[in-house]
Amino acid sequence: MTGHAHEPGPSGHDRDLRGAAHDHDPSGHDHDRDHHNHKHGHGHGHVHAPKDFGRAFAIGIGLNAAFVVVEAGYGFAANAMSLVADAGHNLSDVLGLLVAWVASVLVRRRASARYTYGLRGSSILAALFNAVFLLVATGAILWEALTRLVHPEPVAGLTVMVVAGIGILVNGCTAWLFAAGAKGDINIRGAFLHMAADAAVSAGVVAAGLLIWLTGLDWIDPLVSLGIAGLIVWASWGLLTESVAMALSAVPPGIEPERVRDYLRGQAGVADLHDLHIWPMSTTEVALTAHLVMVEGHPGNGFLREVAGELHARFGIAHATLQIEEAGGPPCLIAQDCAV
Repeated sequence: MTGHAHEPGPSGHDRDLRGAAHDHDPSGHDHDRDHHNHKHGHGHGHVHAPKDFGRAFAIGIGLNAAFVVVEAGYGFAANAMSLVADAGHNLSDVLGLLVAWVASVLVRRRASARYTYGLRGSSILAALFNAVFLLVATGAILWEALTRLVHPEPVAGLTVMVVAGIGILVNGCTAWLFAAGAKGDINIRGAFLHMAADAAVSAGVVAAGLLIWLTGLDWIDPLVSLGIAGLIVWASWGLLTESVAMALSAVPPGIEPERVRDYLRGQAGVADLHDLHIWPMSTTEVALTAHLVMVEGHPGNGFLREVAGELHARFGIAHATLQIEEAGGPPCLIAQDCAV
């Protein structure tokens, strides 16, 4: 027995908004025989479907790709490692934006027989890729900056200032395009952080160019490059740790498992609870499964809809699957002591 509460999902098609309960068994087999007297309840509420940032990605990629060519060209011409380092970073961001864009499209794909959750997890992989790629690019910047620090070379400070100033405008504009989605989606937040960090980095490069122009101290250029690398690592570390946790199906940081457990155990008729799992289906959607041991057996679809609705309202869990087991009945074959 299952209870569904649907809102328009990532596919954009209208779905049942009435929260109607449906009894079904596609195979034609009796659920009690197939599942050892267990019955299942599903509550789905895809209200956290990712917003469409296609236009923002297209503009951001176009602006940054053009700027990378300009910045790298002037960086080599002016012998400015800080510009070349920033261009390398911007190139990694172009690739990062491409990956994030692809992921934002894939998460909207409909589920299939093989990919039963669709391709929602691609947004998590994109965030992880962006974090790792950014740190790898930073390693290359560090190596070249340290080499230049030991063996400084003449730098055209005025050229550095002008080109980096353009970078502030390009990166600041791109960051603004993603600002609206930075809080609710780690994939979009990754894009926003990259662009915002780049704007700050470009500001630092402008300052370095000014100092070189005024003082003639060429070692300022690689020193600023080291500072850029440090800023990138600092900005990317949180993205890396959170995306790794998501990839490992950890409970999202905004949800306290014990509060969820207490809420479910506190429902009328629930004698026990086991196999509680909470994990991110994507960077915007959270799923839950749990086995509820009920004193009087299955409580009906109304109970399932109400609990699913409360899980969404209280904890932001949009896809809840509850398995009902009768107290005193056959033991659950997969019951286990969970840490949460």
